[in-house]
Amino acid sequence: MYIVFVIIIVLASIFLTIAVLLQNSKGGGLAANFGAGNSTFGVRQTADFLEKATWTFAAVIMICCVLATATIAGRSTDTKSDLTKSLQNQVQSNQQPTFPIENAADNSEAPVEE
Repeated sequence: MYIVFVIIIVLASIFLTIAVLLQNSKGGGLAANFGAGNSTFGVRQTADFLEKATWTFAAVIMICCVLATATIAGRSTDTKSDLTKSLQNQVQSNQQPTFPIENAADNSEAPVEE
């Protein structure tokens, strides 16, 4: 299900980008190049449609992001993190670490340089 939401998010993002680029900005925008569309629908209806499409695609992206987060595969029901589990598998707190002492006698007889 997660993959379906990701595909919908990608497609909605592409369509949102196209809808934003087609909107008539103060500088004319790409919508000015589509004269046939303006004569068929009228400039005002085209602007209304693109604005509604922009809000719709933005809402679809937000809803799908929330739903995709809720359906991420691999979520475990165990609340302990991997770090907590690995720390619990380490040496217990009541055990003392042991250090090798075989080289300690050899180092004590070495001459000290000044």
